[in-house]
Amino acid sequence: MLNMFLFLAISFLLTIILGIFIEKLRIPWIFAALLLGSFLAIYNPFQSITSSPIFEFMAQLGMYLLLFIIGFGIDLTKLKKMKNFIIRATFVIILFEASIGTLIIHFIFGYSWLIAFIVSLSFATVGEAILVPILDEFKILNTKLGQSIIGIGTLDDIFEILILIFVVFLIGHDSISNTYLNIGMIIGSILLFIGIIFISPKFKKVKKFQFLDIKILFLFAIFLLFFFLGIGEYMHIEPIAALLSGIAVRRFLPKTRFKEIENELKAIVYGLFAPIFFLWVGLSMDINSIITYPFLVLLIVVASKASKLLGSYFVGRNVLGVKKSILLGIGLSVRFSTSIIIIKILFDNGLITSDLYSIIIASSIIFKFIVPILFSNLLVRWKIAKL
Repeated sequence: MLNMFLFLAISFLLTIILGIFIEKLRIPWIFAALLLGSFLAIYNPFQSITSSPIFEFMAQLGMYLLLFIIGFGIDLTKLKKMKNFIIRATFVIILFEASIGTLIIHFIFGYSWLIAFIVSLSFATVGEAILVPILDEFKILNTKLGQSIIGIGTLDDIFEILILIFVVFLIGHDSISNTYLNIGMIIGSILLFIGIIFISPKFKKVKKFQFLDIKILFLFAIFLLFFFLGIGEYMHIEPIAALLSGIAVRRFLPKTRFKEIENELKAIVYGLFAPIFFLWVGLSMDINSIITYPFLVLLIVVASKASKLLGSYFVGRNVLGVKKSILLGIGLSVRFSTSIIIIKILFDNGLITSDLYSIIIASSIIFKFIVPILFSNLLVRWKIAKL
């Protein structure tokens, strides 16, 4: 029987081999780990390893590091120029998705308007971590399209946290005072993060800080990541904390050191943690749900995709252009862990049945496979990628 080290060694080797082939399809090699994970989801003789706390910790760390890289790549100056578009786009896309989703959940599945509305809102979260390798590979992270995806994704993650608090309040497991306390602590944590981000440029003026050894600067970057994650874990906002820590590090560092730190970060993320994260994502596929409810899964997939595309096209065609607004809708279709948490809470408390729970989980997994392939190929076909 394999131990953890041999399992990872074989997984990395197979990822390299599969990656060589899928790169010919203009898909970043890292998604080979996603395919490998999906094969193991069908038949997994290594269950004791892939379900172990160590493996799950490394996978989650991979997700947080990818989000950290997103934050590190965000240019706040460009983002400020687009803030009106990002806020408007987030509102319109959530409105489209909530409207279509509520109608389907209410009339097809027979749930009350309130539960149908909450379930449909859970579709809004964006899995930016899934898209990082594509944005990075095709050098579009700092373009208007890339910044729009990240900006909208971050804003709707914050919105989903508010929905999560409302769900807890609705279920009544916490007292009202505890709910208000949670809201206050979350707001306080986010304000702390933002405060650190805005005072950090002052460190650039310190000459010693500008000439520190690259190893010390790298260690400082990791310190900030874990500090933000540590605070974020208490509030259950680790993804937002990871992303904001990347922004903070970028603002701490002098511009002359950006490239060095970025290279160090990408080496450790893509060389170790990202393949484990994508392997973990692939392992989460529930093939039984897809086989049992194929038409209902397809209905949720089509409805969710259509609402994202319609919303993105409606609000983005004049700002980004037709093709980029379509790509925006496709990119925003990857769902993130916050939505799964909301659905899980509703299921655990008997507010939705196992059928709807399985269908939504299955549709989320399908998006994780379809979106990277479709997004990367359209980037190349429409000559938007910077190859």
